[in-house]
Amino acid sequence: MASTVTAAVLRETRAPFELQEVVLDDPRPDEVVVRMVAGGVCGTDLGVQAGHIPFPLPGVLGHEGAGVVESVGSAVASVEPGDHVLLTFTSCGVCRNCRTGHPAYCVDFLHRNLLGGERADGSATLRRDGDPLHGHFFAQSSFSTRVLADERGVCKVDPDADLSLLAPLGCGIQTGAGAVLNVLRPEPGSVLAVFGAGAVGLAAVMAAAMTAATRVIAVDLVDSRLELASALGATDVVNSRGIDLDEALGELTGGRGVTHAVDATGHPGVLGAAVRALAPYGVLCLVGAPAAGTAIDVDVNFMLNGRRIVGVTEGDSNPQVFLPALVELVRQGRMPLDRLVTPYAFADINTAVDDARAGSVLKPVLSFDDR
Repeated sequence: MASTVTAAVLRETRAPFELQEVVLDDPRPDEVVVRMVAGGVCGTDLGVQAGHIPFPLPGVLGHEGAGVVESVGSAVASVEPGDHVLLTFTSCGVCRNCRTGHPAYCVDFLHRNLLGGERADGSATLRRDGDPLHGHFFAQSSFSTRVLADERGVCKVDPDADLSLLAPLGCGIQTGAGAVLNVLRPEPGSVLAVFGAGAVGLAAVMAAAMTAATRVIAVDLVDSRLELASALGATDVVNSRGIDLDEALGELTGGRGVTHAVDATGHPGVLGAAVRALAPYGVLCLVGAPAAGTAIDVDVNFMLNGRRIVGVTEGDSNPQVFLPALVELVRQGRMPLDRLVTPYAFADINTAVDDARAGSVLKPVLSFDDR
């Protein structure tokens, strides 16, 4: 039977979130009802609020959920009521990319996760005052006390796992870490640069520190973030404010350039510098999410020397394989996620969003324990 839940509704772009009672639909055969324990606030949520990402509104966002399974649809086999789970993106499971282990590049990824505001069949998961409310954001809309999630976006974890710490793994952390571990895979002696030391960029730094790369360079404008990058494994840091970044990176690499790079900023000026920093046969992963239409100039002749630019979604993660590995790395202390997380009560979601937008915190995580 449909249930009433409390959700943070975004009425329109640039508006604050409003806690409202809405009705959650019954689970379909392939869906799971999860009682939320914690949920990360991600840059993609901020992008929708700012109007950079065209998700239909009014609606409910949130896509780094963690909680406890309350009920499951008739066809669900991977989890059962009482299981502790992380929530992540969904995929169709049948297209070529899904079948070859790359569900983040599902041919229907955008509609199922980011742009539709509804199930793949067009039905709503949420209603308000009897009318459909846009939801199903990344197949969860986890800014809510309870959510409907696709089974393909649910990952079981140990019952003693700290969900308030692990919630961000579902998007931001797997994006940065996956760009390094799943896509770049730096060889011994590599020089890897990370542009942007927010949560995603620092996840890339932590991942790079576990590889055979001998140099890990972090670039940002904020000294405190660069200090944290050093503590998390960066061998070199560059504050690019007021300097010639091309020259600084050239000096650090002896003019040879970087073999691997991750851009977590999406800023055209930084993107240009990241491209120019590439050594011959170097590869740059783009994980930032700028506004639609963002472009940079690339000298084709410069790229002919084997240099590559690769767009990366969700760290090219196969969540059922990658998320448990990240959970174990956190448990072992090799990925100190606690250095990034700042907790907030769900009722304080607008404060969390404002702090994230101001850059005073790296990864706000909402707690639903008081709801």
